[in-house]
Amino acid sequence: MLACVGKLAPDFEAIAYCDGEFRTVKLSEYRGKWIILCFYPGDFTFVCPTELASIASVYKNLQALEVEVLGVSTDSRFTHKIWQEEELTKMVPGGVLYPLVSDAAGQVGTQYGVFDVETGTDIRSRFIIDPDFVIRVMEMMTPEVGLDVSELIRILKGFQHNRATGEMIPSGWQPGKMTIQPDPEMAGRTWQIWKTEMAF
Repeated sequence: MLACVGKLAPDFEAIAYCDGEFRTVKLSEYRGKWIILCFYPGDFTFVCPTELASIASVYKNLQALEVEVLGVSTDSRFTHKIWQEEELTKMVPGGVLYPLVSDAAGQVGTQYGVFDVETGTDIRSRFIIDPDFVIRVMEMMTPEVGLDVSELIRILKGFQHNRATGEMIPSGWQPGKMTIQPDPEMAGRTWQIWKTEMAF
């Protein structure tokens, strides 16, 4: 089964480095929570540590939102350990507290459509999976630019609000701002309640 937005997430089991030890993680063990899967090209690179450390800096906030995070790359669990000790702990207090998964031979990345056979690495990408194990978000980028953690939280909160209320989330929405009630009478009338400047 390949990853597809709106469909069940492909399950996987892999070795990860977390909390100072190696352990096996299975994605479906997190079912019932929101899951953020962060694929990245590699440890000891340039943009990847900024991205993972940014997420680590808000990890407790994410946990309060009933979210679990997994970082995934093709690096070995031993490389993850050394990277954590040598660099990540210097970027954020305590380092990265969520599991760093070793995607040996790109098997997980292949399931999620992000493994680059040419380079042997996982493409920079992010998936948000809801408590029913359905993929809600798929983002993918070339490695030069890191994904933004504030936008990650905005999107996550938007999906959580939609799940709780059924209300639709317009572009640029922030918590507490206007949402849209899905109503046949609204078709062709969104212009009456939403202006482009509301997205900025």
